[in-house]
Amino acid sequence: MNDTNHAVTAKPAPSPLALAGPTSPAVVGFLSIVTDASGVFGGYLVTNAWGRPLEFRLSTAVQPNRVQQILYGPTLTEYLHAELIGKTLIEKTSAQPTIVVTDSPAALGLRARLGVPVVCVNAAPSDDLLPLPTGRCTATLSYAAKFADDRAALDDRLEAIDPAVDLAEPFGRIREAMAEARKMGVTNRAA
Repeated sequence: MNDTNHAVTAKPAPSPLALAGPTSPAVVGFLSIVTDASGVFGGYLVTNAWGRPLEFRLSTAVQPNRVQQILYGPTLTEYLHAELIGKTLIEKTSAQPTIVVTDSPAALGLRARLGVPVVCVNAAPSDDLLPLPTGRCTATLSYAAKFADDRAALDDRLEAIDPAVDLAEPFGRIREAMAEARKMGVTNRAA
């Protein structure tokens, strides 16, 4: 997988992936997953509490072969979105998030792999997804029902983000940066 760093690198958080308390500065990770003819790829933007970029990473497209599709079966999408692309991009950044916001319900599996609360924009609540009402997002926010105990931590982390920041807005910037970087052919080997 390849990635490209497109922004100022921030000083790493004291405990890379530990759940930070509400008094810790908010570092928000925005993970976007896109599928096109070349495969599945991701863009990861890290911002401060005011929505200003700290770091950006981009993966190259991952195209699972037929054997992988058979062996992974129904778990393939979560594996690609959460573990292979999402976890790799997040671990490669120096600024570790206090919360991750994604546009892929399959990437909610990051919560189990990183120990950081994860929410999804524009994912309709279901048996597997709980709604997370907040004034900090113009889109619907949801989180994994199997992590229902995260509600208080999510509320704390959302409270640490500037109220003027719309958690749905950065995804347009990420997709635009991903398209521009891919046009330029800007990639580095990461994993």
